[in-house]
Amino acid sequence: MAEILERLAREDRGLADPTTIAPAEGRALAEATNRRWNRDLPAIRQSWDFTLDVPHSRSLNCRLITPSETASGLIVFVHGGGWAFCSMDTHEYAARLLALSADAHVLTFDYRLAPEHPFPTGLNDCVAVFQAVLSGQGHFAGINRPLALAGDSAGANLALATMLSQNENGAALPDCGLLFYGVYNDDFCSPSYRDCENGPGLTRAKMMRYWDFYTPDRAQRDNPLVSPFKADDRALAALPPLFINAAAIDPLRSDSEMLAERLVALGRRDIYRLHGGVVHGFMQMGSVLAEARSAAEEAAKAFREFTGTEETT
Repeated sequence: MAEILERLAREDRGLADPTTIAPAEGRALAEATNRRWNRDLPAIRQSWDFTLDVPHSRSLNCRLITPSETASGLIVFVHGGGWAFCSMDTHEYAARLLALSADAHVLTFDYRLAPEHPFPTGLNDCVAVFQAVLSGQGHFAGINRPLALAGDSAGANLALATMLSQNENGAALPDCGLLFYGVYNDDFCSPSYRDCENGPGLTRAKMMRYWDFYTPDRAQRDNPLVSPFKADDRALAALPPLFINAAAIDPLRSDSEMLAERLVALGRRDIYRLHGGVVHGFMQMGSVLAEARSAAEEAAKAFREFTGTEETT
């Protein structure tokens, strides 16, 4: 991790902070800097791009990754990027690694981004995509359960909020959730926000700007669909089994720790894993970081255990 951070310091010297420039410029910069994690992609059987028509939106770009001929089940993966940046392309390596580790299909997609599209637009897109998957029709015909909702960072927030929304509306849930170093609360004074205020990588100031992009109306942050940690016990208890991981060197570490503690107090049997020595976003670094590959394997193992598809010897 230290070697990677030294590399990033060299490669990114002089670049602007994308959260402090015009959104379109920030997105272009995020796309460019994330290309380094998406070279020499792991070989898979097939990657299929298509568009999906969803209610009250333009068509959303989607990508269905099929790792092998034996792939079964589907993981819907919501990319991170502070609700404002990144795309299917910035998370392609991570999505392929998860697909290969789980031997499951993985669906990624480009939801609408803040600040042009603040809450609840991105969440509405995620819910619409998930409901299209549940229909089992069209692009998703022939892909059977198990079904997981997954995401990293702000994508983990959206994945968890999608589950809470589905439950609130009496709609179907996935078989499990796979949540990677997510943002679940707007508490900028948590232990990890204090410990990692200035990074490396993600900082407290950047996260505060991301929140302002997504929820310029700060009163919305008490809504559990924005801050899932604020969901009541009944809503959390009704969730499917969750795999939650966190990076030790991350302002968001406490978000995952405190969510996991609440779930334990409810008597649930979720899985929480803290990855030491790594920073926020480390699972995108699978081409150069062994811990990223281990994290994908652990998430895949949880997916199989939760859904009763774990291989036995």
